[in-house]
Amino acid sequence: MGMTPMLSIFHFLLLSLSFSPLLAAAANQSKNDATPFVGVNIGTDVSNLFPPEDLVAFLKSQQITHIRLYDADTALLAALSGTGIRVVLGVPNNQLLALGSSNATAASWIARYVLPFHPSTVISAIAVGDEVPASVPYSLPLVLPALRSLSSALNSSNLSSSAPPIKLSTPLPFSVILDPFPPSQAFFNQTLASSFLVPLIQFLSDTDSPLMLNLYPYYAFMQSRSVIPIDNALFKPLPPSLEEVDPNTLLHYTNVFDAMIDAAYFSMKNVNFTNVTVLITETGWPSNGSRKDEPFATKDNADTYNSNLIKHILDRSGTPLHPEVTSSVYIYELFNEDLSPGPVSEGNWGLFYGNGTPVYLLHVAGSGGFLANDTTNRTYCVAAEGADGKALQAALDWACGPGRANCSEIQPGESCYEPNNVRNHASYAFDSYYQKEGKGAGSCYFQGVAMVTTTDPSHGDCIFPGSKQERNITKAGINATETSKAEGYTRLRPRKRWDEGLHILSMVVSMTVVVTFSTSNFWT
Repeated sequence: MGMTPMLSIFHFLLLSLSFSPLLAAAANQSKNDATPFVGVNIGTDVSNLFPPEDLVAFLKSQQITHIRLYDADTALLAALSGTGIRVVLGVPNNQLLALGSSNATAASWIARYVLPFHPSTVISAIAVGDEVPASVPYSLPLVLPALRSLSSALNSSNLSSSAPPIKLSTPLPFSVILDPFPPSQAFFNQTLASSFLVPLIQFLSDTDSPLMLNLYPYYAFMQSRSVIPIDNALFKPLPPSLEEVDPNTLLHYTNVFDAMIDAAYFSMKNVNFTNVTVLITETGWPSNGSRKDEPFATKDNADTYNSNLIKHILDRSGTPLHPEVTSSVYIYELFNEDLSPGPVSEGNWGLFYGNGTPVYLLHVAGSGGFLANDTTNRTYCVAAEGADGKALQAALDWACGPGRANCSEIQPGESCYEPNNVRNHASYAFDSYYQKEGKGAGSCYFQGVAMVTTTDPSHGDCIFPGSKQERNITKAGINATETSKAEGYTRLRPRKRWDEGLHILSMVVSMTVVVTFSTSNFWT
């Protein structure tokens, strides 16, 4: 039921007073020019992952300024020196025991992975563990001691006051929050609250560090069994009649992402903390999945979610509860981790394939060049749908002959020879000619069997000419990666995203209960 106007004003004033410390924190954030940003996670279960120097060149070409690493890679940290790219440095879960039980070990960790690099390589934060309550609950007692020992080591190294200061936190799974819809009724899992979460948030409050949260509207939507409209999960505009309204605050929610963030703020308020901001250390949408089990894991939906997410953050619109505070986010993830086990979607969260070509083209016009993925300037020439095979063969012969296209990559044994069919070879030859001619009028016609597309036709190790112009480091990256692997250049594997589906069952149950209150609005 709705509130009376007087009661609504009372709730507004109460919320304003309750969260005044967060308003002050936002003011301090503004003073320090800490504007919200979009960064990327870099997982490493990737075939032919770029070696450090080429990875840094790729980050710069995409204008990526914030990254999160799941472990400390000294070669990459060195390569990042002087770039201004800010790094969240991860401490893997398997190192919590050593760091949590020994101040000397923590000091050695800081001496090895931070002191030689910061501030030339800007380390903005250290993420201690990853989703420990869900992934390795037996290590939970080690998280706070590890945070404190690393904090002490930073203080002893005179890094606690560095510019920018290095924050310490631990990424939490959203499953630590129960009954999150509507956000005003959310609260922390009581079995974790007093023993872990309250002391953790006290540490974050004392050190002016953020609550790191991994947050996936994709899983909320998938597990809701149509309770959540997909448009609500994808940031698509909703008519007012379909907006979710929190019956306790009368706040209107147009997307699941904001509702989940506000659920975190209400959960912290319920344990008497109102001065800790939320940092989203993982969010994203898979571009491919099992057609039977994950039909909404598509390139179009991934493009829509991540494009709208980027615009939502860069617009600095905050959330309904805190329009003055916009959480920064790290998209999961930069590259498809094609070596990952598990469901099909597990290897398809990336914005790019391992060779640096985009999985899909983001629509982020106005973002200042971030991710360089807008469709306006990147076009390719490929074989037209339904084109006759004999006509394609004739056009292919002309392009590689009189047209002087570079067709060396479609010769036997070369990277674009497979799949060995006329359509694939013609597409490569057409694009070679089209790019050679400067994309001029008529250069993608070939008697009607060619067409212009904004979708990069590159696949696997086969990089089309139009993509090579954007990515001239690809082959060097692949070759150097093979050398690096032979020399023992390895990284640790992060936790798998598909675990998240199990994390939100309590959230889904609460949503299903709430939906019974209204047929037109599932929160009221």
